[in-house]
Amino acid sequence: MKKAILATKVGMTQIFNADGVLVPVTVLEAGPCSVTQIKTVENDGYSAVQVAFADKKERVVNKDANGKKEIRNRHGVNKAQMGHFAKAGVSGKRFVKEFKFENADEYNLGDVIKADIFAEGDKIDATAISKGKGFQGAIKRLGQHRGPMAHGSKFHRHQGSNGACSSPSRVFKGKGMPGHMGSVKVTTQNLEVVRVDAENNLLLVKGAVPGAKKCLVTIKETVKAGK
Repeated sequence: MKKAILATKVGMTQIFNADGVLVPVTVLEAGPCSVTQIKTVENDGYSAVQVAFADKKERVVNKDANGKKEIRNRHGVNKAQMGHFAKAGVSGKRFVKEFKFENADEYNLGDVIKADIFAEGDKIDATAISKGKGFQGAIKRLGQHRGPMAHGSKFHRHQGSNGACSSPSRVFKGKGMPGHMGSVKVTTQNLEVVRVDAENNLLLVKGAVPGAKKCLVTIKETVKAGK
């Protein structure tokens, strides 16, 4: 892997390409990402680059004369994390992730990775946590078929048979049933970068990208290139 970046999902829109064809695109705010650590084989046993994305306020703890603590930005970056970021000379960040770049030795602490590492026409893989859809039935969740909708059938959108009763006298693991749907890590492969706005750190990707608006999206060059 040579190219990767962290981004947040802005939303969807549509643009006209050079041929006048209307293209649906997902707008991603990609970077800038700061390099906060370089992992080496000598020190860590593997080679990688740790990057951080999106500013986050520092957690501040103050004590009054009576020793009572006052905490500002309770969910902010703690003291240990700020020390880690300070070594790289960057401010507190919300997201931290490692990428195993082939050219990891070319990066230095504090380097900035921007959206312009990608170009129009590049193929990418986008990974994010999909939208949560709550508790859903087997028809919506797994695509199972419903029963007859006539009044006498009394079986419309139920689960149906779970298996034989006397043998094996249990339900096999993995049986498709109603349950929680969505809110899982999803990767959509081989998406095309339609446009790059380096000035505003935006990537326009053809089609849909998993996740809700404002969610974290990991963008990598596709593993299916040339297939």
